[in-house]
Amino acid sequence: MTRRILCLPGDGIGPEVMQEARRILDGLARNQSGHDAGMIGAIQVEEDVVGGAAIDIHGCPLTQDTLQRARDADAVLLGAVGGPQWDDLPFDQRPERGLLGLRKGLDLFANLRPAQVFSALADASTLKPELVNGLDIMIVRELTGGIYFGQPRGIEDLGDGRRRGINTLAYESDEVKRVARVAFDLARRRNKHLCSVDKANVLEATVLWREEVIRVHADYPDVALSHMYVDNAAMQLVRDPKQFDVIVTTNMFGDILSDAAAMLTGSLGMLPSASLGAPRDDGRRPGLYEPVHGSAPDIAGQGKANPLAMILSLAMALRYSLDARQAADKLEAAVARVLEQGARSADTARDGHPALTTSQIGSRILEELANG
Repeated sequence: MTRRILCLPGDGIGPEVMQEARRILDGLARNQSGHDAGMIGAIQVEEDVVGGAAIDIHGCPLTQDTLQRARDADAVLLGAVGGPQWDDLPFDQRPERGLLGLRKGLDLFANLRPAQVFSALADASTLKPELVNGLDIMIVRELTGGIYFGQPRGIEDLGDGRRRGINTLAYESDEVKRVARVAFDLARRRNKHLCSVDKANVLEATVLWREEVIRVHADYPDVALSHMYVDNAAMQLVRDPKQFDVIVTTNMFGDILSDAAAMLTGSLGMLPSASLGAPRDDGRRPGLYEPVHGSAPDIAGQGKANPLAMILSLAMALRYSLDARQAADKLEAAVARVLEQGARSADTARDGHPALTTSQIGSRILEELANG
């Protein structure tokens, strides 16, 4: 069966890091003889535009044609969106609306944000190496509900120069249950511990969250479930991060905690992410895979971008959407070996390690894949 992959390089450093992911994808699809009989079988790769690049060509950040191509794909790889040249556009026309449109249009409700510290980069974290060395956390963030989407919302004019801003935190039981199942399934394949983060002491919406997670737990008796208030979870992430395995939480709490966990690793340039929808009839799960680092327009076009977050996002796509776990394992192992050998990009270079360019990092990964 041919797997369809849609690549959306986007803006800023997006095209640079996507180029390296494409090179590696091509390498995985070929054996040493150069034939299409590699670890991931037959693939069909397409490319399109999104974000600022789409605005410049089509006048909008996401066209309906691009969205349909994303729906037809088995996995979507996204580089990054955004840049200062589009900051003056109306809010609903900015590049970031293209990303939100993809998430909504594909019904991607579960955001997976791993925070993994490779041993070779343990000293890059601002925390003590002994606290983060070997860290491997997965944060599962509910992506399509909560306070970011609840109604009513807006800004009201109260008169006399006074205004009021309104946002509504709301969850329905089905929204909680489906993301909880994703988190329990992940925990079952990892270390069998799930921590659900809420604020059930003051927010009724997260009282419901906790109750529904407990109900889902009945189907996963082999997974240990714990609960933690979000303020304590933020503190524990910097006090003793290795106590966590899988964390599941609401849209807003996940947004905040995943960025806090990201800095435990020392560089946003190392962090991939996945946004998943419901499994299809054939058992495959569509997903959008992107690095966490954003478009970084200040270094775009200079060869300074770290492509590893994009490459590790490809590994997540192989694992969760493309039914190629062996290839995902091999790719992640190649990244670890390259780092152990001292390869560093500009954001992680220190202690005498020279900074390699974006393409040089990609070439080192390709060499390891060929030798492995």
